[in-house]
Amino acid sequence: MIIRYQPIGLIHTPFSDLKGMPIQPTSNAATPGTIEVFPEYQAGLKDLEGFSHIILIYHFHQSHGYKLQVVPFLDTREHGVFATRVPKRPNQIGLSVVRLLRISQGLLEIDCIDVLNGTPLLDIKPYVPGFQPCEDVRIGWLNDADRSVESTVSDDRFVSPI
Repeated sequence: MIIRYQPIGLIHTPFSDLKGMPIQPTSNAATPGTIEVFPEYQAGLKDLEGFSHIILIYHFHQSHGYKLQVVPFLDTREHGVFATRVPKRPNQIGLSVVRLLRISQGLLEIDCIDVLNGTPLLDIKPYVPGFQPCEDVRIGWLNDADRSVESTVSDDRFVSPI
């Protein structure tokens, strides 16, 4: 089975190098950015401006290959890739929840972005807290991990050789 996706736009950020980027949107290093939605998809933005936050689904375009066991940021022990949010995955799909500031002519101004400049955008969904109510949440190995997500930036452990 072959699954193909067509980017609907590009994410623009100040991050041109994987090393030193924020590891999550909640990081202190996460910054404002913009999303350029291609003209043929701009009609799909109707009524999105009423939402304060959006979910971005994107392609890790600089991530190649993967391992099923990885040492993620915030820990020194190996974990299964599906128990982490590392970018080197069997399918290089990323997800971030960001603040939507404004929309103008197919350009979305956002805040708290944590992705590489030029990242292909696959989809946008509105963030609706009531759609994902979770009770009795467990966070696995992160429960014992260093809680410094706000101050941790990426190093070169997931940089792909070209």
